[in-house]
Amino acid sequence: MNLKIAVLSGDGIGPEVTMQAKKALNAIGVVYNHEFVFEDAYIGAIAIEKTGKPLPDQTLNLCRNTDCILFGAIGDPIYDNNPTAKVRPEQGLLKLRKELGLYANIRPIKAYPHLMSSSPIKKEVLDGTDFVVYRELNGGLYFGKKTTNETETYASDLCEYNESEIAKITHLAFKAAQARRKKVTLVDKANVLETSRLWRRVVTEIATDYPEVELNFLYVDNAAMQIILNPRQFDVLLTDNLFGDILSDEASVISGSIGLMASASIGDYHSLFEPIHGCYTEAKDKNIANPIASILSVAMLLEHFGLFEEAKKVIAAVETAISNQVVTVDLKVDSRFGTNEVGDFIANHIMDAEDLYFKKDFVQIGRSTIV
Repeated sequence: MNLKIAVLSGDGIGPEVTMQAKKALNAIGVVYNHEFVFEDAYIGAIAIEKTGKPLPDQTLNLCRNTDCILFGAIGDPIYDNNPTAKVRPEQGLLKLRKELGLYANIRPIKAYPHLMSSSPIKKEVLDGTDFVVYRELNGGLYFGKKTTNETETYASDLCEYNESEIAKITHLAFKAAQARRKKVTLVDKANVLETSRLWRRVVTEIATDYPEVELNFLYVDNAAMQIILNPRQFDVLLTDNLFGDILSDEASVISGSIGLMASASIGDYHSLFEPIHGCYTEAKDKNIANPIASILSVAMLLEHFGLFEEAKKVIAAVETAISNQVVTVDLKVDSRFGTNEVGDFIANHIMDAEDLYFKKDFVQIGRSTIV
């Protein structure tokens, strides 16, 4: 398979972790005879610096004319510390999602046996946790009309949804559940919000098309507790834009680090793959950022294009790195491995799983690492 991939590495640690994702894809290309062609473009704070826009026209055009997008991270403290800034890095990503019709954000949540000690949640609670969040991405508060008065003493954000927006992601969630444990949990606030009541009605109607899938409901405040108290109960968790953003970040404590959390944003014609962590500017160029989330987003990219064996190869390499403690300091405080070393190890394992040997205090990276 030949794929042309737009690479929007963005800001902060984005370029560093995205480089490791590209290494993994290049290794897959060599092993399975695929060709991945990468083309870089600006987005976020770096795009504002270079062009004055968080999403330059040339970046948007590139994304429209490639097979998919490999995304890094966006943001910068100069914008985080200035809430009055009219042009912000995040506007670039929101516009990209809207322009490309990326309406479904998919975030797998998994407890890794060798990392349970890294999570603040007890092992007996975590053990066996494996669910996925389906978050609607083009509607709700993030895209509704926003107003402030002239004195900036009043502000409002309009939360809007229509049936078709809800139906599109609901069908995706139920189809995913059919291939998993056949359970969908809708998270809303239907006791208070009209938009949530609309979600319940639409999802309940669609559920009749999938009689083998069990449908449950949770208010968002209860869901936030249950993710910590009993995460194993979930299979596919379906929710709106705001709730999905918050809950999936909360769920990162299950894996032990937000640096393990990958995601896919899917539309009818375009797709984007990224880690869910932010730009983490404090770690920029220090070789300490965890690249695993970005690498796991590569596995989601491969699955999206039907390359399931290749995706399993990436996941297996990541799990080998984790089980042998070839991880960054967020997962092992005294780790000797940095961003580049973890990326090299995973790419090397994809190339040749036998070309590794272990000594007491370090791992020797084999000869076939992709750069």
